[in-house]
Amino acid sequence: MVELFTDSTSDLGLERGAQRDIHILPLTVRFGEEAWLDGVEITPEQFYEKLAASDTLPSTSQINPDVFVQEFEAALERGNDVVGIFISSEMSGTCQSAMIARDMIGSDRIHIVDSRTVTFPLGLMVEEAAILRDKGWSAADIAAEITRLTGKIRLLAVMDTLKYLKLGGRISAATAMVGGVLGITPIISIINGKVESVGKSRGRKAGLRWVHQQLEGAAGPIDRDHCVSFGHSACPEAMVECMAALEDLYQGVPHAFQSDIGSVVGTHIGPGATGIAYFVK
Repeated sequence: MVELFTDSTSDLGLERGAQRDIHILPLTVRFGEEAWLDGVEITPEQFYEKLAASDTLPSTSQINPDVFVQEFEAALERGNDVVGIFISSEMSGTCQSAMIARDMIGSDRIHIVDSRTVTFPLGLMVEEAAILRDKGWSAADIAAEITRLTGKIRLLAVMDTLKYLKLGGRISAATAMVGGVLGITPIISIINGKVESVGKSRGRKAGLRWVHQQLEGAAGPIDRDHCVSFGHSACPEAMVECMAALEDLYQGVPHAFQSDIGSVVGTHIGPGATGIAYFVK
């Protein structure tokens, strides 16, 4: 058998992970001196409450190799092979920790994939891996296919506020103030493993129209042979609006997943964001 591992930045949630037989290992979230295991000791809802009350951005800590050694060795002792799919190495050292653990164990039955993405696009890749596992694919073949799909995964998300980009130093205070006055809605993607701004509009509805145009043009088309995923940061009604706005573009896909955007990406985009993750043809 094949055991699948990912980290909490996949935003699958422990319940969904249990339903799909996926091991989800938590990063650590810190507000000042206080620390919580992401998704285990702090939920997305609790995270956004703390974020709103904080004048500084929280930090996150990667999973250390010892945790991976313990988890991977237990899987091998159960007679199973391992496929681990983790947050972009450009954003965290978690994937590197998993590779170190694999090398420490010295087993060719452990396969590690750097997803080059995060949040619900990462969760979508893990769901694809679970589909292949359930079809009886080997660990090596699953890892090879998911590695191939890292070049085809896409994210387009519409933000609701510039506040957290300002706090993170990605934009100036003046730009944030002007953007707030003008009602500017940033649109983000993940490029070369990092979160980047790719567009802007005035308001969520206009932002979703922009996304729709991109999916019809240069950013698309969606590969309907694969699943898609939608996410939101503490604003489920925004996700419903996003799904409705893009419905004609993803009709016929095997499944449309839904996720709460957690602490890692939520730190930089804040509440009120929504978007789509998909595979491009």
